Amino acid sequence: MAIIGIDLGTTNSLAAVWRNGKSELIPNAAGKALTPSVVSVDEDGGVLVGRAARDRLISHPERTAARFKRFMGTDKTYTLGSRTFTPEDLSSLILRSLREDAEAYLGETVEEAVVSVPAYFAEAQRAATKRAAALAGLKVERLVNEPSAAAVAGHISEGEEDKVSLVFDLGGGTLDVSLVERFGNVVSVTAVSGDNRLGGADFDLAIARGFCEDGHLDFDSLTPRQKELLIRQAETCKMALTNQEMVIMSVDDGTISAALTLSNEWLIRKCETLFRRMTAPIQRVFLDGGVSPRELDDLVMVGGSSHMPAVRRYIARFLRKEPVRDSRPDTAVALGAGICAGMKARVGDLRELVLTDVCPFTLGVARYNESEPGRDLMSPIIERNSVLPTSKMGIYYTVRDGQDRVDVRVYQGENRYCADNTLLGTLQISVPPAPRGEQSIRVRFTYDINGLLEVEVAGEAGQSRRLVLQNKDMTAAEAERRLQELSHLKLHPRDQEEYRAMVARGERLYAVTVGELREQVAEMLDWYQRVLSTQENLKIAKATKRLDRFFDQAEAYLGDAALPPPELSEDDEEDGL
Repeated sequence: MAIIGIDLGTTNSLAAVWRNGKSELIPNAAGKALTPSVVSVDEDGGVLVGRAARDRLISHPERTAARFKRFMGTDKTYTLGSRTFTPEDLSSLILRSLREDAEAYLGETVEEAVVSVPAYFAEAQRAATKRAAALAGLKVERLVNEPSAAAVAGHISEGEEDKVSLVFDLGGGTLDVSLVERFGNVVSVTAVSGDNRLGGADFDLAIARGFCEDGHLDFDSLTPRQKELLIRQAETCKMALTNQEMVIMSVDDGTISAALTLSNEWLIRKCETLFRRMTAPIQRVFLDGGVSPRELDDLVMVGGSSHMPAVRRYIARFLRKEPVRDSRPDTAVALGAGICAGMKARVGDLRELVLTDVCPFTLGVARYNESEPGRDLMSPIIERNSVLPTSKMGIYYTVRDGQDRVDVRVYQGENRYCADNTLLGTLQISVPPAPRGEQSIRVRFTYDINGLLEVEVAGEAGQSRRLVLQNKDMTAAEAERRLQELSHLKLHPRDQEEYRAMVARGERLYAVTVGELREQVAEMLDWYQRVLSTQENLKIAKATKRLDRFFDQAEAYLGDAALPPPELSEDDEEDGL
C-alpha cells in the first residue's frame, strides 16, 4: 500500500507520491494535478467535488462552498441545500477525492497520507485536519508544515549545499513565512510566522471591491450571485496580470454593468493594506531566528498567489533580494509532501535525509502572579520556534506556607496572561508542607513532530505525575511507543557520550597549552557549553563540527610550535567569541 503526500489547499489541492527516485504529482480524473477545493450539493442531493463544483460557484452559490480551509477547527457550518457541513466535513470530501484519484492512478490501495498544513495552524486546526483525513479513510500520523514541504522539495532538486533560505508561501487563504537552514543532509526549519487570514482570496475580494469603488457600484448591496461573479472576474484578471501589463475587467449580468482597465500599479494601490500585512511575519521570523536579512542566501516564493508580479516585486524590494527562479509555486508543497511520504515509508533513497521542524506556538505552564493574584502568568517551557522533537524542563517553587499540592496547568500561546492563551490540560502533584519556597517541582515537556506532548512533574521527595496530550486518532499504545522513542531527548546533551568526549578533548587541550592558545581553548569550551544548553540538535551539530575543526588546528599547532596559534573564525566571532 502506497503512502501519499497531500497539499490540502484553500483554493486547490494536490497529491504526490515518491516512486522511481522522485516525487511525482498524481493527476485527478480529468488528468490535471490541481483539484479545486470546492464542494457543491446538486438538486438531487448528490455531492460534487473539484472542477464540477467550482463551476457551480456562480450558478448555485447557495449550494456551493469554497475557501473553507480558513475555518478549520472552528464552529462554523455551511448549509448546502438541505445538508449542513463543517469545514472538516468539506475537507474530508476533497481528501477522499484525492485518495480515490491516487488509487486509480497507482493501481493499489491508499490508506495513509502525509498532509501539509499552514505552519501557523494552531493545535485545534491541526486536529481538525487529522479528523478530516480520518473521515476520508486516511490514516495521518504526520502533518508537515507547508513551507517545510516546499523547502525539502527544493533541497532534493538543488542538492545539499549549505544555505539559509526564506520560504514565502502565499496560498489562496494563508500566508506562511519560514526560515530554513540546510546543513549537510539536514533540512531544518528554524523559525516560522504567518497570517492565517491573508491569501489570494483576500486579493480577489480587494480587487472586486476596488472595481466597485471605481465603477460606482456598492459591493455590499450586491446579491450573493453577483458578488461571486465579481470575485471570479477579479481572480481571472489577477491571474491575467501575471503575464500582461493591463487587463480589462467587465461585468454585465443584466442588472449591473461596468468595465475598468486594471494594471499591477492599480492592484498595488487597491491592495495596499494587504501588502503591508505581508511584512510583519517576515520581520518576526528574522527576529525569532536570530538571522539578519543580509545573511539570506535564497528567497523561495511558493503558493499559487506568489505568481503575482506585484507580490514578487514587493517582497523582492522589501528584502532586497530576487526570488529563486523556477521554484514551482503551485506544486512545490505537494512535491515536498510526496517526499515526506517517502521518508515516512522509509524508502532507501531518502533514509539519510533529515527534516526537522519547529513548534509554531509556545508551550508553558501557569505561574502565580504576585502583583495580580488571580491573573496567572504564562511561564514558557518550550518556546515557539523550538526545533522538534524537543524536551525542556522548568523548576517551580511553592508560593504559600504549608502548601501541600501544586496544580500544573498546561497552556499554548504567546500572551503574557494565561487567560488569553489556550488551556491544553491540567494535573496535580502533592508536596510535603513546608515554608514558602522550600519545596520545588520539576516540570518537563517532551514534544514530538506529530503533536504528541508529554508533561512530567516530579517533586523533591520522589513523587511524580504524568500527563500525555495526544491526537484523538492516536491509540494509547502508539503514544507510549513514540514516547519511548523520544526518551533519549530527556538526557541532556552534556551527558551524551559524543559531546562529553568533545568536552574532554577540550579540557585535555587546555591542560597542555599556555598563553593565548589556552585562553582560546577556554573560550571555545565556554561557548560550546552554552550551545549544549540550548538542547537544539542542529545548533549542537554545527557547533560540534566547528569545535572539532578548531581542536584539529590547535593540535596541529602543538605539533609544530613554529606555526601561529589558530585564529577564531568569523563564524565564531558571530557567535559571541
